[in-house]
Amino acid sequence: MAGMIQFVANYDDLSTDKGYQFKFHCDKCGNGFMSRYEASAMGTAASFLSAAGNVFGGILGSAGNSAYEIQRAVGGKAHDGALERAVQEGKQHFHQCTRCGKWVCPEVCWNARAGMCEECAPDEQEELAAQKAQATAEQIYTKTREQDYTSDLNFKDKGGLVFCSDCGTKMNAAAKFCPECGTPNPAARPAEKHCANCGVKLQPGAKFCPECGTRA
Repeated sequence: MAGMIQFVANYDDLSTDKGYQFKFHCDKCGNGFMSRYEASAMGTAASFLSAAGNVFGGILGSAGNSAYEIQRAVGGKAHDGALERAVQEGKQHFHQCTRCGKWVCPEVCWNARAGMCEECAPDEQEELAAQKAQATAEQIYTKTREQDYTSDLNFKDKGGLVFCSDCGTKMNAAAKFCPECGTPNPAARPAEKHCANCGVKLQPGAKFCPECGTRA
């Protein structure tokens, strides 16, 4: 189709045997523009003959079927003409970028000040707002990662919370056993002491190391 040269790359053909209509899409964002509906003269005649055939039957009924076949036979040329007219109508809505050649919609993708599409000439205010929003999001992420939100929590003190190593039940850090499965709570056990000299484990309350005699 010569009329489609240098126009949008994608369009939907919504035509039927009764008429023609087309929807053209912006080359950048896909927004659509619907052409006006154009009735098919042969389709209208075929519908009339088919209706007459239903009333009178016989010859007129056959005439309706024949008219439909005629419409299909000549529909190619009529269809092409309707498409050319729709293209001319669509070109009044879209703008062609002089830099990349794309046909874009005026609502979203056209920078009227620059006379080019926003892909080739981004809108300054939109670009500034987008960069500002992205920078803000990155700064919030960085600050959040740097902040310690658990510095004021002590999970080992009485009233703190720990999880059972066996069943995962949440319990008080001071509890000696899990209330759900009875597993001993390591957080409630006294810390083990070792000899500072030889490293032997010391019993609770021992004043001297039983191995080397060093004061505990």
